[in-house]
This record gives sequence, structure tokens and C-alpha cells, in this order.
Amino acid sequence: MSRNPTIAKEAAQTAWRALATLIAGQPRVRLSKDGGKSYPTAGERRLQNTLPTVPAAVRLCGTDGTVATIALDFDVSNGDTSKVNTDVTAVQRWLTRHGALWIEDCSPTGGRHVYIPLTKRVGFTEARHFVEAMSLRHTSIDPGPHRSADVGCIRTPGSPHKRGGYQVLTMSLSDAYAAAIIRNAPTIWEALRGSLKEELAVVTQQRNAPQALIEDTEYLPLSNGPRNLPSGKNRLARTGLYNTGTYDSPSEARQAVLASAVAAGWELTDVQRLMHNNTWAGMTSFYSRYTSQQRSAALRRDWMKAVSYVAECRKKHGRLPAHQKSDHKSYTSLPNTQGGPAPLAQPGSADEYRFLKDWNLARETYELKLRGTREGLTLRLLLRALGEAAAKAGSRFIEFGVRSLALAVGVHHTTVARLLRRLTNSKDAPIRLAAEGRGTRGDLYELQTPDHSTRAQENRKWRKGHTHALRPAFRGLGVTAAFTYETIELSDVPLSTSQIIQASGLSPAATASALETLAAWNLVQKIDGHWSLIGATSLKAIAEYLGVLEELFVQLARYRVERLQWRNWLDNRQAGKTLELLEPDEPYPFWDREAPDDNGYTLTDLFLGRTTKQIVDRSA
Repeated sequence: MSRNPTIAKEAAQTAWRALATLIAGQPRVRLSKDGGKSYPTAGERRLQNTLPTVPAAVRLCGTDGTVATIALDFDVSNGDTSKVNTDVTAVQRWLTRHGALWIEDCSPTGGRHVYIPLTKRVGFTEARHFVEAMSLRHTSIDPGPHRSADVGCIRTPGSPHKRGGYQVLTMSLSDAYAAAIIRNAPTIWEALRGSLKEELAVVTQQRNAPQALIEDTEYLPLSNGPRNLPSGKNRLARTGLYNTGTYDSPSEARQAVLASAVAAGWELTDVQRLMHNNTWAGMTSFYSRYTSQQRSAALRRDWMKAVSYVAECRKKHGRLPAHQKSDHKSYTSLPNTQGGPAPLAQPGSADEYRFLKDWNLARETYELKLRGTREGLTLRLLLRALGEAAAKAGSRFIEFGVRSLALAVGVHHTTVARLLRRLTNSKDAPIRLAAEGRGTRGDLYELQTPDHSTRAQENRKWRKGHTHALRPAFRGLGVTAAFTYETIELSDVPLSTSQIIQASGLSPAATASALETLAAWNLVQKIDGHWSLIGATSLKAIAEYLGVLEELFVQLARYRVERLQWRNWLDNRQAGKTLELLEPDEPYPFWDREAPDDNGYTLTDLFLGRTTKQIVDRSA
């Protein structure tokens, strides 16, 4: 490695430009904004020839579920440097005996990468089994880059390293480039797999621990329209990872996903859309053995089998019992809060909606004081969540608990409770605590317009557009991206970067990073120095791709259990049951007595257009 930083960077740039696109399974790269600790999906960009300034890893699995290059990651955490060097030497000799070509690089920490480029792409599952078999033979190999179809990635030669420096080729660039261009024929690939026959047999026979999945939903009819897939099936379709104790082959795994989709009331086009936009990268990998012409016919054939299978199951098992049916409610109707608004509120009246518009102006005035701090961003989101709840209920009185607000803001519920106390203790805050919650009732908050805010907004006009808290997609893309997107969304004309900075209250650096993220996900575009939205891009599709909807469903299910526990505890007290008394020296078990707020409707459900019970039941 050259000690001259300029020469080292130039060499890294050359290696990146020559090899990154030839090693990648698709022209996508993930940037690590935290210095190499993680490579999140939100940091994904189109792969370009320009060397990134931060650690970058290319995607290994293509959009068709196949792999073009086998990446062996020799990690020093699985053994010291001498162990890594010993394993790499053994692999080099093994590849030479079979006449294989390879590319090799080294990281500043002593880790090594060996890439085996292939002329004919192989399926994701076949590649994963191969790398797992190699890890049994050489224990310093980390099979992680090939264990997931949607997140599997690796740093290629030239990529910046988290500890400084770059991934440096340990061979000449001309030899590495020749290996990437010539690649390895299918006969060499089969020879390599043949020499791993014993290890591949062990991988095939391995059984994962059984997972606690609720499969009954695949055999039960729907009461009202399509629903979401169980989280386990959605995860299977996204990653391509399945329990070999449950499914013997990728064919059985993909058929299980399709059967679940049929039972959920989906259409074939729903599945095709998720596979086409690479949200279901794992599902696509299950069809990698088919050619592009055969894949559509195979999917349709499997779909018809799933339809017949689910129809037979429904006929055999009967309809869903009445007490288990989902009580679907149209999202156009008003939500039911815990106790309903106060009698003076007159929810849904014209005067009430006029007040809410005035309150939004007061909120915007108050938010000017919150700019410049990280906590200020969360407070601004919390005020938006309260405004969204009020708009949905048609009342200035809100009885949503901290867990519902936490779902809408994207923070922990204890953070929401702390920030609500801060707001209500502020003299000029646009909310006040109207009544404290008891039992299953949450705290009741009232929106208010302070006198000075009213005077400041007299000359301001109501602005068209909905009030949003943190929409699901921005859980993955980031809070600053949410405020930047909102600023552009609410503007009637394209905005320059300086105008976005002034309107959003974000720093120039944060705004530039947010715009880069939004542009990378095709949400905004820059024309003649001004930014505008790209209407064709769906925030829901991005949320599906990032997997945040699944996280929300799991969180909702956990809250449902906590609420049931709280109700049971209350019922025991109301029934007069004797509680066990503590000894004088025992601490009060406050951790078991915190009350989950009982909300019939959450803000997350509101902007997803579903009821709480519907989402929790269907994600269980």
C-alpha cells in the first residue's frame, strides 16, 4: 500500500472504476454514513464510476435473483491475521488446481476478499450454499454477504475503509481486470462445487431452529378484502432465507409465500410488482433457475396451484369464526378514541375544522423556536402527530396515548411522554393537558392558539396540504429527509437549495444530505437549480422496499399484548382480588406497573388507512 495519500486515492479510484461494476450483481451500491458500521438500505444508490467518499458495498444478488460473482470474505474477527492468510493461501491453491480465475484484495485491518467471477450467473440459494460450505472448510470465511438476497453486499477493491485507507488489490490491476472480463466457465463452477460435495451435504442437512409462526391464516377466508401477509412470509419473500426444517427446497418456500398471498386476498399482479421492483428479492431468487422467458409462466403456474390449494383448505376447514374476524372500518370514517372528545368540542363541525386550520398556523409559528436542535426535530414531529390526530378525529381534544404517538413519530414512547411534559409546561405551547388519564383512559390534550401566535398569523394564509407526522418511508430514509420532502411537497413552485434550508429550518449540510437521499430514491429532481417532487414515485413502495411496514406491524402487536396485560391487571384490582404485599425492604416493581395507553386507533394506522385491530390481527 502506498504511503502517499494522493497515490493511494488514485489507485483506489482506478480499481473502483475498473472492477466494481464487474463484481456487482446489479448496478446498486450501499453507502455507510456511519463510517462503515452498517450499510443500510436507505443509503442505497446507483453504482457509478466515481469513487465514494465513505465506505461503500455493492449488491451481490441481481434483480433476477441470481449472482454473477462469488465473494469470499475472510474476516479477522473469525481468526487472527495469520489464520486469514493461511485460509487464503489454501483457497488460492484450490482455485489453481481447478483452473479458476479470481480477484483478491486486502483491507487495512488484515481482512481479505477473494472474488470468483462467473460467466453464467447462478441462483442465490446455490451461491449461498456454496459460500456456507466454504466457511465449513475455512472457518475465517464470513458467509454473511451471501446470506440475504436483499441486503447482501461487499466492499470491492478501491472502496474506502472505516478505519481509513482503502480495499487494496493484492495482485496487478491488469490481472484482476482480465479475471473480471474472462470469468469462469460453468464447467469450472461445477468442478468447484464437486470438490465441496461433503461440505454441501452438511449444509443441506442442517436444520434451523423451528420458528413460532402462525400458519392458520393461510387456511382461513377473508372477511373484508386484501390484508397483509404474516411477517414471517413477508420476511421469507424479502430475504430468500427459509427454515430447512420446514421447507425442503426453494420450490416449497416460494409456494408457501404464494399460498399465503392467495389467502390474503392478493392478486398475481401484486406479487409481480413486488418482485419486479426488487422488494421481494428473495422471492425472485427462488425463480433464478428459470430463464427470463420461462419465469413468468412458472410464476403463473405456481400461482394457480396456490389458488387451488387455498380453495381446498377453505372448503375443508370452513369459515373463520365470528369472534376472529377482522372488524374492517373504512379509513374515511372518523376514528373512535378511548373516551371521545369533550362535550364542548363538537367534533366534525365546520367551526372545529376552521380552528384546526388556525392551530396549524400557530404550530408553524411555535416551531420557529424549535429549530437548530435534534430534539427540536422530534418536537416538531410530535406537534404534527397531534395535529394529524386532531384532523382525523375532527376535534381539538385528543386522547391518544404515548405509544400511538410514538408510532407516528418514530421514537420510544418514554421519549414522547417526556416531550409532552415539556410542551404542556411551556407557557406558549400550542397544546395543554386538559385531563389526566386513569385506568384505560389516556391523557386528554387540548389544542390551543396562544394570543401572540394568533396575532403573528393574522396576515398569513391557510396553506393547502395534509399535516403528516413521520410517514413510514422516512423511518428508513431519515427525519431530515422527511422535513426536506415536506418542504418541497407543500411548495407551489420548485425551490432552490437555499430556499429549502430557510423554509425547513435544517442546516445546509443536513439539507444537502437529505436532498441526495431523496434524489437517490427518485423522490425529487433538480431542474435549472430548483428542486421539485417526482410524482410517479410511491412512498408506500419505498416503505415496503425498506421493510419498515413489517417493523410497524411487529411493534403494534407488542403494544397490543401490553395493553391486554394492563387490562388484566386493572380487572384483578376491580374484582377485589388480593394482591401480594411486599416486604418493607423490597422495591416497588414499577417496571411491571407501567400502563400501556389503551387506544382503539393509532396514528400509524391512520396514515396506513387501517384499524389497529385489523393490522395487529393480520400481523400476528
